Amino acid sequence: MLSRQDISRILFLDIETVRGYQTFQELPATLKDAWNHKSEKIKTEEEQNHEQKYIDRAGIFAEFGKVICVSFGFINWQDDVPHFRVKSFYADDEKSLLLDFKKLLEEKFKGWLLCAHNGKEFDFPYLGRRFLINQIPLPSVLQVQGKKPWEIPFLDTMELWRFGDYKNYTKLELLCAVFGIPTPKDDIDGSQVGKVYWEEQGLERITRYCEKDVIATAQVMLKYAVLPAIEEAYIHSATFDD
Repeated sequence: MLSRQDISRILFLDIETVRGYQTFQELPATLKDAWNHKSEKIKTEEEQNHEQKYIDRAGIFAEFGKVICVSFGFINWQDDVPHFRVKSFYADDEKSLLLDFKKLLEEKFKGWLLCAHNGKEFDFPYLGRRFLINQIPLPSVLQVQGKKPWEIPFLDTMELWRFGDYKNYTKLELLCAVFGIPTPKDDIDGSQVGKVYWEEQGLERITRYCEKDVIATAQVMLKYAVLPAIEEAYIHSATFDD
């Protein structure tokens, strides 16, 4: 069980991703061929062609998608009361977003743990791959090659909930329901992000949704530690002026 001190050195995060191009036709020829090959292995409930699968699924694959938002936050304690500071980087230009995030990781959060829900299978590897695709040297926290499992500075609230049961996949909204935490899915959910981005140009709306996921992940971690929840009045935007 994590202590209050441990939790004060965790950076909670969530990312939102979309397909790299609005339409399948815009894909470069080499990527189009690669997607057609990958698409054959993607099973869907209804029969779909390569183009429709690209629209619906490409955003979850780092080779075919891009990061449009990184939201993150941290807990500090004031008079035994948890306060939460949250901030986001969001942009159409993925490289500038990643550079900004890397700078903050290296300058403000060096040596901290990263925590996300399903982060070990999605957020952390996706970020690492996109850093390299954009030819940005990895921030130190993502340099995990060759490290032993206990040396890797990642926490995953979904993995912690498994208690060794590797068949278990529990969504963040279900954990919020069982712990009495406000759901982060009260506006949109992950399946709608691509539509909101490409058809509605709703990047700020997506960012608000992403921040709700970060707050919910932090609340779940506090429940795991049997510590008080963060009250809404104590959730604020983070600034890094110094």
